Amino acid sequence: GHLTTARLELESTGRPDFPYIGLVVSGGHSDLYVAHEMGDYTKLGSTRDDAAGEAFDKVAKMLGLPYPGGVEIDRLAQAGDPEALDFPRPMWTREHFDFSFAGLKTAVYEHLQERGVPEEDEALADLCASFQQAVVDVLVMKTIEAASRRAIPRVVLAGGVAANSMLREEMHRAAEQRDLGVFVAPPELCTDNAGMLGPIAEYYLNRLETTGFQHPDLQATD
Repeated sequence: GHLTTARLELESTGRPDFPYIGLVVSGGHSDLYVAHEMGDYTKLGSTRDDAAGEAFDKVAKMLGLPYPGGVEIDRLAQAGDPEALDFPRPMWTREHFDFSFAGLKTAVYEHLQERGVPEEDEALADLCASFQQAVVDVLVMKTIEAASRRAIPRVVLAGGVAANSMLREEMHRAAEQRDLGVFVAPPELCTDNAGMLGPIAEYYLNRLETTGFQHPDLQATD
C-alpha cells in the first residue's frame, strides 16, 4: 500500500513509471525497495531497530511535545538551525541499505540528560532542526545511492514521514543533482491509509484476486 500511493492520479506530481526506488518511512517502517511493477517488489534494506517515525515520536515525547511527534518537530524545526547541534548520522554507509535510528534517539536523550529540555523557543527549534536533519540526511543519502547503484531514474517517498517538509525538500534537491525524478503524495495523503491502499486494491480487484479472508460472522452468498 505504501509503495503504490504515488500511483494515484495526482496532478501535483504525476504518476511514476516502473521501476522505481521506493522509500517507505513511517512509525513502523524505514525500508527501501525496488518496485518493479504492481505486486513485484525487491527489498533492499530495512530498519534494524527504531524506524524513522518511531524516533521522531520518541524524541518528541522526551521534549514534552504532543503526539504525533513528527508533525511538531517538523513545525518547530522550520525556525531552527539544523547545524546548531552535531547529532550522529547512524549507519552512514553505502555498503548496505539498512537503517538504524536507536543510536540517534539515545544521543538526543543523553544531550537532554546533560543540558535539560530547552526552555527558550530558539534553542528548542535548533534541537528539533538538528535532530531532523540527522534523520533526513541518512534517508536521502541511502535512497539516492540505491537509485544510482540500480540505475533507476526515479524515486518514490511513502509513509507518514514522507509528509516531513525537510525530507521532501532535501530529497528533491539531491535527486535534481542526479537527474532523478521524485514522486510523493501530498502531505495529507501520506497518512491516509485508505489512499495508500487504493491503487494496489484496485489492481488486485481488477485481477479478481482476493486474500481469501472472510469474517466469521459473515456467510458466503452467491
